[in-house]
Amino acid sequence: MDAFRTMLAGGHPNSLGRTEAVVAMVLDDPARMDELYQCYFSDDAVVRLRTSSACKRVFAARPDWLPAYADRLLTEVAAIDQPSAKWTLAQLFDQHAERLTPAQRATATDVLIRNVHEEDDWIALNMSMKTLARWARRDPTIVPRVETRARALADDRRKSVAKGALKLLNAMDVSPL
Repeated sequence: MDAFRTMLAGGHPNSLGRTEAVVAMVLDDPARMDELYQCYFSDDAVVRLRTSSACKRVFAARPDWLPAYADRLLTEVAAIDQPSAKWTLAQLFDQHAERLTPAQRATATDVLIRNVHEEDDWIALNMSMKTLARWARRDPTIVPRVETRARALADDRRKSVAKGALKLLNAMDVSPL
């Protein structure tokens, strides 16, 4: 665990650092996936950010590994108060929706809706709204749970957030007014 934490630490927060090397090591030795996952619980925000990036890459390469971590992502990682964890979950939920059980998908929906209501980070908001827009087309129960917030976000000063909210409202077939 310390090896990956050390590899993922340091440098500029917007750089990948040694993330790709960690991903390669996990893909070469699947037994180390849990070591990577445990980096989510580092005290270092940069380590957690890069852990999100690494997990996205690992699950993109090995989507069959996601089900073993789905419940933990939905509970443990969803409880992390860091925007990168929130936007990563939104992306993972969207990319791997078919790998979630109905109960997991319901929990993922709850997480996404909570993030839309509580988060202010523009990337976390946009990724959560993007996934909800896709899911709302098949799940009309999402609409009343997020409609008012999406209308408010449609007037957000940040253009990308406002645009994302409008896309969500359109996907829900709801007027932005």
